[in-house]
Order: sequence, then C-alpha cells, then structure tokens
Amino acid sequence: MDLFDYARQNSMKRESPLAARMRPTTLDEVVGQQHIIGKDKLLYRAIKADKISSIILYGPPGTGKTTLAKVIANTTKAEFMQLNATVAGKKDMEEVVAKAKENLGGFGRKTILFIDEIHRFNKGQQDYLLPFVEDGTVILIGATTENPYFEVNGALISRSVIFELKPLEPEDIKVLLRRAVTDTEKGMGGYDAVLEPDAEEFLSEIADGDARHALNAIELGILTTDRSSDGKIHITAEVARECIQKRVARYDKDGDNHYDTISAFIKSMRGSDPDAAVYYLARMLNAGEDPKFIARRIVICASEDVGNADPMALQVAVAAFLATERIGMPECQINLSQAASYVATAPKSNAAVNAIFEATETVKKTGNLPIPTHLQDAHYKSASKLGHGIGYKYAHDYPNNYVKQQYLPYELNGKEFYRPSGNGYEVKIKEHMKFLKDNAQGDSN
Repeated sequence: MDLFDYARQNSMKRESPLAARMRPTTLDEVVGQQHIIGKDKLLYRAIKADKISSIILYGPPGTGKTTLAKVIANTTKAEFMQLNATVAGKKDMEEVVAKAKENLGGFGRKTILFIDEIHRFNKGQQDYLLPFVEDGTVILIGATTENPYFEVNGALISRSVIFELKPLEPEDIKVLLRRAVTDTEKGMGGYDAVLEPDAEEFLSEIADGDARHALNAIELGILTTDRSSDGKIHITAEVARECIQKRVARYDKDGDNHYDTISAFIKSMRGSDPDAAVYYLARMLNAGEDPKFIARRIVICASEDVGNADPMALQVAVAAFLATERIGMPECQINLSQAASYVATAPKSNAAVNAIFEATETVKKTGNLPIPTHLQDAHYKSASKLGHGIGYKYAHDYPNNYVKQQYLPYELNGKEFYRPSGNGYEVKIKEHMKFLKDNAQGDSN
C-alpha cells in the first residue's frame, strides 16, 4: 500500500456513511439476530472457533448480513476476499480462485469468499463456483435479500448452511441509535447531539427493522439541524419525521415479500377478516404493486373461496377489476377496497372448486366415456339415423322445468361432483335441488 492508498482509505473511513462507519467489527458489538449468533448458537461458535463453513446469509436489507461477513473477516485467520455480484464477472472469480489455490497449496491457508447479493449471479456464474466450494478451495459466504431456495443454485445450497436474518426489533434499533449519537470514534459523538426520547421511539419504529435506514436518518438529522441555545443539536420527533418522512416499504415485486403479502391478502379474504384484507391491500398499493394484479386475485378468490355461497361476490370482483383497468390509481384503490371487503365478509364455500377438481380427476382416470345417446346432437347430417338425440326429454315440458334422465355417462351414474355447502345462498341451492328431485317426473334413461 502506497501513501496515496493509505490516505484514500483514511478519507473513506471519515467520509463514508454513518451506517458503514458504525458497522461492528466483533461479535460482541453485533446487535440483534440472537437466534443465530447467541452464545449457544452454531454460527457464534463457528465464528469464535474460526471453523466457518460455507454459509448463505438471507434476510431483508439492513439486518446485518454484510456486518456478519465483516465480523468473520476480522476474526478469521483465513484470507478474506469479497465480490459484489452486481459488478463482478467471471474474470473476477477466476482471480479469486487462483489466489485461493495459491493460498491453500503454497501456505496451507484457507480462503473465505464473501459474495454480496449472490442472487444476482446467473446460473453459469454460480455453477463456476461449485467445484471450488465442493473441494474446499474456497469457503463461500453468500448474502442475499431473496429466498436462496429460489435464487441460488441448488447444488450450492446443498453445500451451505443457510442462516435467515430477521428485521431488527425496535429495541435493537434504539441501541444502535444511542451508540451512533454518542460514539466519538466511529459515530456522531463529536457533534454534541441529543436524541430526544420521542424521536428515538419514532425512528426505532419507522425504520421497520432496517438499521441502515435508521442510521441514515439520524446522520442526516445531526448534519442538517442547527444548534439550540444550549449549544447542542437536539434531534426531536419533528426533525426525525423530516429525515425519514415515509416508512420504508419492505416489498419487492419479484421477491419473497411480494408472495408473502399477496398470500396474506388472499388468506385474510378467505378467512373472513376484512380489516386484515384491506390492510394488506394498502401495503401492496403503497409499495407500488400493480393494482390489476391485485384485482385478478380478488376475482379468483370470489370464485375459489366464496363461490355460490354468494354469487354476487364474483360480480363485485369483476366490476372492480374492470374499474381498475379503466380508472387506474389512485382512485381504483377505492374499488379494490370495496371488492376485497365484500369478498372477505361474504359467506364462504369451495364447493365449486372441489367440483371441478374432482371432475377433472375423474376425466383423467376414466377418459372420454360415451355420452348418453339421447344427449347427443341430433341436428347434423345422418345423426338421427344413428339414433342421436332420440329419447331426450326437454326439461321445460315438465313441472318445475325439471325431469329425471341420465345426464352423466352411464358408467358414472349416481356420481356427485358439486355438493353445495350449508353456507349463504348454497343453502337455497341445496333446498332447491332437493325439491326438484323429490317432485320430479320421468325415469332415468
């Protein structure tokens, strides 16, 4: 390292964002994530013993994935190398592997390779790493915000231990905020700032478990707030609100939160909880989800979970979908709220779903069974000579517009697919069908 490199690194330490400067260097400094780095936990013991194996750290932004990698870097005797998957290419990986082989063969020293945002590597790049992870040339530490089971090569997954990091608790965020305000070496301690209790409470809640977001806010507040008459910089709730303004929407339209939130939305409608349904609707819209995507799910739920217990649910849902297409945001959120709350409060039945699934399985097992002759079309050429349509009973010629005759293939005689539930309008359907059958004329063909 020459003089200019040394000066540049020192400058970066001073000028880098607070969140980067405050990053812990030892396990004892790490806040939160006790479910994986508590003193009796596997990862804690592995780091302390310098016996780390290939791992993948998975969790939302600001929960400490890179922090844990840096702690390992400061603890291990192995060579620690780092790549960011957003900018690294195959040449970079080849250089790392060459260095790792040199370390292992020439000095008996292990190499730990930390790949940030590993989900950004394509399949070919991940495949390249596999043999070197497998034979121990490199010990892999991957960090990702995406579910690794979806985004990371299955072979790499099988050779790694996955640790899921959770959003930090508000109390954890408070610890970090206090440390940032008072730390004179790495933090903002030299500014003589005071974090008021109401501001601390606000920031710890609004950060939504993201330490980086909270630290960025407190840094901005201290750097842009004038000193009070007592000579101190007071970070009040008002200042804190100006520095964050809006809760971070922890939502990725291609990631876990997308699927988790739409799942919670659908299950809330199915479970007849309109408050939860509207809440998850608001979360999705606030995060920029496509309202047409949401509308389609309401339409599906109206048939899948409400069905004929309330036939109006499908009409309301389809109308909301059309309104969403034609009106757009922000007004269509009202249409979506109406539809979601209607579907959530409607009586429920999945009888129609069970009917089509059971009928489909029967078709797969039995194939195309012969259609009863009297139901076949009698209008096309020579059909009557074949007996098609002969003996068909026209329902409207009989009382209650119903007559007994064989509709299913004879091999399925007596088979039931649609069984109305005892909920909502299906009670009337069940009563109506019983009345028709009890008072029917005619015999099955």
